[in-house]
Amino acid sequence: MADPQRARKMADRIKEIVARRLDRGLRDPRLGFVTITDVRVTGDLQHASIFYTVYGTDQEREDSAAALKAATGMLRTEVGRNITARLTPSLEFIADAVPENAASIERLLAEARQRDTEVSTLAVNATYAGDEDPYVKPREDDEDDEDDDER
Repeated sequence: MADPQRARKMADRIKEIVARRLDRGLRDPRLGFVTITDVRVTGDLQHASIFYTVYGTDQEREDSAAALKAATGMLRTEVGRNITARLTPSLEFIADAVPENAASIERLLAEARQRDTEVSTLAVNATYAGDEDPYVKPREDDEDDEDDDER
């Protein structure tokens, strides 16, 4: 089992290598605007999971996933040349759901803001269901004084 610090360093290095190679371009026309978001390396440094996002439509995402899958061997060779490890880790590309999650969170926040404004407008015109002050108060002794005067 490797040192977790070494695994983090290797993940950062792999992220840099793959991002640089994608920036220089692959010869695959299916590859869209891909951004490498994160890389995680297993504790034994044998496997690297590369998370990526693609800017574009669902079809462009599918095409980019196919292009990355086809280029995995070439990218692994590039990683093997540029890291100082005895074994080159296998690469796995995983589509990162960060943009979709962010969009759904934004939608939920907008819905919450709308409900808050509805509640605040209802609260302005609201009246009490019963008395304004529902607490029991002591009785006034005014009636008792009148009864004492009549006797």
